Amino acid sequence: MHRISRRIFVAFCLLTAGIAQAQLSIEITGAGANRIPVAIADFTGEPTASRIVTATVRSDLERSGLFKLVDTTGAVLDENTPVNHPEWKGKGADALAAGSLGRSPDGRLEARFRVYDTQKGVSLGGAAYVTGHDQLRAAGHRIADYIYEKLTGEKGIFSTRIAYVVKARGQFLLQIADADGQGAATALSSTEPIISPAWSPDGSRLAYVSFEKKKPVIYVHSLASGKRHIVANFKGSNSAPAWSPDGRKLAVVLSKDGNSQIYSVNADGSGVQRLSQSSGIDTEPRYSADGGTIYFTSDRGGSPQVYQIGANGGEARRVTFEGSYNVSPRPSPDGKSLAFISRREGRFQLAIMDLASRQVQVLTDSHKDESPSFAPNSRMILIATEIGGRGVLSAVSSDGRIKQRLSVAAGDVREPAWGPFFQ
Repeated sequence: MHRISRRIFVAFCLLTAGIAQAQLSIEITGAGANRIPVAIADFTGEPTASRIVTATVRSDLERSGLFKLVDTTGAVLDENTPVNHPEWKGKGADALAAGSLGRSPDGRLEARFRVYDTQKGVSLGGAAYVTGHDQLRAAGHRIADYIYEKLTGEKGIFSTRIAYVVKARGQFLLQIADADGQGAATALSSTEPIISPAWSPDGSRLAYVSFEKKKPVIYVHSLASGKRHIVANFKGSNSAPAWSPDGRKLAVVLSKDGNSQIYSVNADGSGVQRLSQSSGIDTEPRYSADGGTIYFTSDRGGSPQVYQIGANGGEARRVTFEGSYNVSPRPSPDGKSLAFISRREGRFQLAIMDLASRQVQVLTDSHKDESPSFAPNSRMILIATEIGGRGVLSAVSSDGRIKQRLSVAAGDVREPAWGPFFQ
């Protein structure tokens, strides 16, 4: 038995000044070449609740670009119904999921389901999630994650959240939404810019830069309580916070001693330590997955390139060599890849480097990509880009095949950050 924690929902209630009028809408612009055909039967039980859960599961799987939904019209079955595997195989389904919404022994709403491999004629497992009417979409995301992992072998990201900044009507809104763009809540509203949001490894806090004091200052914001504290407010610029994998420190960029350089600071603002030493500008730090090194952007060699330095400082080593402009390094959570923005023929595009082979692939054909952010399973990368003069978000798979576009009807959307796995 698995239980969906109410902590996230309560956190949203506490941090939200109001639900934003505009939700992110997602448009699928590219899908995988060999999608898995999967049938998701209508969940039985309480009609309204069942429809919400079924729709969420189907939408999540289809939106991933890895699955093709098989028609289940007329099928009536739940997690206990014997499955006619040859019948579903004949309908073109490689996999089938069926479930119901019922009541647990203590009276709470419970989503139960089971997943089947119709090609092999076996059950792949199932689960039951205790939920509530206000958490039905969360239950659907968890079920989609389970199905995704059983069929692909990697963890699903449908229960994760994203942070981003919307500029609309003279206001800057730091928003948090489900990975599908729904349920947007405002964590901070300001008439001054908000940039560089970064999730703590446990998903409980956001670090960001706010200009509300008429200069860039780094804050850490607790999502459960809504309380926040200043981490860096030194003379000059305080920018580009990035969490260490253990959540104890932040790599930041400070200009208090002259040019912008990389420093580390404890999450409470104490223990400031300078890490980089150059006569150029060092910026945009990001810890490697193991926390041993920090990737960053520097113009110390004459043009902006990606470098790497030890987490406690030391000698910097250049990482990118193709082209004269490579910035915004983002190492993947699995430690295998490095995403960054590369200027090619005047266009700023998302590129990815395989860290073992050092081979580089350009993933987008847009013109103004910025702020890449990996999903926690390393499968997708979220970026800000510009279409028709308006800021939108795009997501692209690490192999470049699957593409999505996320936008708000009114307003610029920028500064995306993909949160960690559901806690």
